Parts: sequence; C-alpha cells; structure tokens
Amino acid sequence: PMPTLGWILLGAFVVVVLLVLCAALVSVLWQQHRQRQQQRRMQEARAEFRRQREMLEARFFTLASESGRPRGLAWKECDFENDVTFARDKNSGELHALVGVNISFEAIEGGGMEDNPNVGRVRAATAVFRRRQDAWHTDGRAIMNFDPQGAIVHFQNELETVD
Repeated sequence: PMPTLGWILLGAFVVVVLLVLCAALVSVLWQQHRQRQQQRRMQEARAEFRRQREMLEARFFTLASESGRPRGLAWKECDFENDVTFARDKNSGELHALVGVNISFEAIEGGGMEDNPNVGRVRAATAVFRRRQDAWHTDGRAIMNFDPQGAIVHFQNELETVD
C-alpha cells in the first residue's frame, strides 16, 4: 500500500527540521572555532610584541627622531611605560599596540624654538605600533598629549580596545 499524503508531508517536515538543526549546529561550531582561532592569534601577537618590544622601541625612537616633528625640536629622550594597550582598527582590522611614553625634546639651533620656555618640559604621549602581515612595525608615530586609553577614546571612530 502507498503512504498517504499526510505521512509524506510529515516525513518531509521532519527532514527539513533535521536539516535546519544540523545547519544551526554547524554554524555554532564554526563560530566557536573562529573565536578560538582569534584568541590564539591574539595571544601569539601579544607574546611576539613582548619578545620584540626592545627592538620595536628602539626603531620607534629612531624613526620619530628622524621625522622632523615637532618642528624646531630634536628628540632627546623617550621613556616607555611598562603597560601595553592593544586596540583594533575598526576599518582594517589591523592590531595596534599602544604604549605610554614620556618624551624630552631640545631646541634645534636656528629652529625658532630656542627661546621657548616649554621646550624642556617632558611631554606625555602614546607610541603606536602596528601588526601587519603577522609582524609588528612602527612608523615612529606618537599621539601627543594622550595616554593609550585617552588615544582610544579620542579616536573612538577608528579604534576599539581589544581584551
């Protein structure tokens, strides 16, 4: 005897429900897998930054002092704080390491800043490091007058803190 239309429809419904449940389960498992991968990449990036930090800081100082900024001043000294704040660029997804720094400048002869009484003042800033193609880099960029958290707040349209 041939099954009735009701049994065929019930069977089709059960198959569709099972397929939807399987798809949902695969989606959940895939999301968990991606989260674990992101966490592992973040841990690796942090560890790599710690290993390369001394070299990156030296590179930062060299590039910053060769930048010609601020005009009329030479970079004299740059003291890096211990803490590192990690942030992500909201547009590119690029990881940033932000480190608080205290910078001392001296006037360059003929640069127009020799008589400025504020030249000798230590300036607070944030040194910026970026992770590109699985390697840390710096272009010597300093965000003046902001600590790392303040820089993230100031650039909240571009940066978000990474836990």
